[in-house]
Amino acid sequence: MTADQPPADRLRIAELLVPLSLVTDLGMGVPDGQAARACLLATGLARRMGLSGSALADVYYTTLLKHLGCTATAAEEASHLDGDELATRPLFSRTDETRPRELLSLLASIGGGKPLRSRGRVVVGAITGMRWSVEVQRAVCEVATLVAERLEMSEAVRESLGQTFERWDGKGQSRGLEGEAIAFPARIAHVASRAAAFHELGGVDAAVASVRQSRGGWFDPEIADAFVTHGRALLAELDAGDPLDAALEQEPQPWRTVHAGAVEQIARAFADMADLKSSFTLGHSPGVAELVRAAAPQLGLSETESDALQLAALLHDLGRVGVPSGIWEKRSPLGGADWERVRLHPYYTERILARGRTLAGIAPLAGMHHERLDGSGYHRGSRAREIPMAARLLGAADAFQAKTQARPHRAALPVEAAAALLAEQARRGQLDADAVAAVVEAAGGRAPRGERASPAGLTERELEVLRLLAEGCSNPQIADRLVISRRTAEHHVQHIYEKIGLSTRAGATMFALQHELLAPSHSR
Repeated sequence: MTADQPPADRLRIAELLVPLSLVTDLGMGVPDGQAARACLLATGLARRMGLSGSALADVYYTTLLKHLGCTATAAEEASHLDGDELATRPLFSRTDETRPRELLSLLASIGGGKPLRSRGRVVVGAITGMRWSVEVQRAVCEVATLVAERLEMSEAVRESLGQTFERWDGKGQSRGLEGEAIAFPARIAHVASRAAAFHELGGVDAAVASVRQSRGGWFDPEIADAFVTHGRALLAELDAGDPLDAALEQEPQPWRTVHAGAVEQIARAFADMADLKSSFTLGHSPGVAELVRAAAPQLGLSETESDALQLAALLHDLGRVGVPSGIWEKRSPLGGADWERVRLHPYYTERILARGRTLAGIAPLAGMHHERLDGSGYHRGSRAREIPMAARLLGAADAFQAKTQARPHRAALPVEAAAALLAEQARRGQLDADAVAAVVEAAGGRAPRGERASPAGLTERELEVLRLLAEGCSNPQIADRLVISRRTAEHHVQHIYEKIGLSTRAGATMFALQHELLAPSHSR
């Protein structure tokens, strides 16, 4: 490929993935564009080290997508960190835990701004969390690798994303790989990501110093030395313009492309990633997309409008990633401050989608999924005349799907109860009555999926266990739910992991989402 645009039937995948990298920035609690800035540093450094072609592209995509697994363990981390994993993740990601001084600095920094009692809980939770960090790291890597496969990334990128937590000195807790056993794209992504974080915090000197001090420990000495030599010039380029625009401009030739029809496939991968933020939202976004697809013809939407609406439905909840998991997992009513953060998630979604040419057209629609006809919705508080029929349908489908799924504070509603509740909201002037009727009819008329071959040779009993595992059930809870012994439940879980080639609950959950193995909630 040349610098010309790809053929009409091909799509430059960077035009999708560069703006969507903002999702991982949200999920890591870092400033917008940090993944793109790290990508620019890694790509520029690799060029100066003589890389080109596919090897350079592997560095580019590995660094851009480094935190693709950020939702894998968000809820578990939040449970240890006083509900807000987003506040502490930046601290952990730039801390070399093998250096006592950095570790003490981490413990002194976490919980800042919280009352003394809450801060103490966060510190204790962080110390406890370090003991299960191996499980967290493995889960993050497994999810990132699975999502990258769905994005049609190269084998080198998938391998590198599975080595996100490895160290040159072999002290990485995830797999303990050492030296050149770690893929080169992973090694250079480690350096660039830390440099980008410290540049944001303390400028050029801080970035260069952070890489120099981890030479031979965390980082490959050759790459660290190259950064010390070229880092100042590379960092100066970061300040010259918008990092997302620059990342698109700096994508190595030949550009990686996918068939234009792959947009939905990519959207589904990111939808599952967003839904993985909580066990209560698994399958939510594809479920909403299925509803709007079935209901759209009843409301006179054209095929083009229906296609755009389905894409918006898949991506409408990307912004949920930017709200702390502790808020989504609360079993008590949300307070004012929590509600303000929740109300931001459609705004986050709209802002992310608007940054890319391919998805900008659906950004306003996706951002309106919580608007209500009487102006009581969010994030804009739009009223009826400002809400098009497609957005009204998306709002009704999202509300219906949410009501028929369990949430921390309530059980899932039966279809009839959810339909009655939405009808009442339509009578009060919040939801569009025609949209509600179309969604309810679509939900009742969904065609059964039929018999399909089970992936990885999973048995019916193993599929039952996998679904419970995805819900967050422990082995004893699985045993109780299925009326089997705990030993039998443990055997089933281990057999599942062996068959699917994964080792964590988050990885198994993403596998289940990818293969549509989770039973639709409205059928229960």
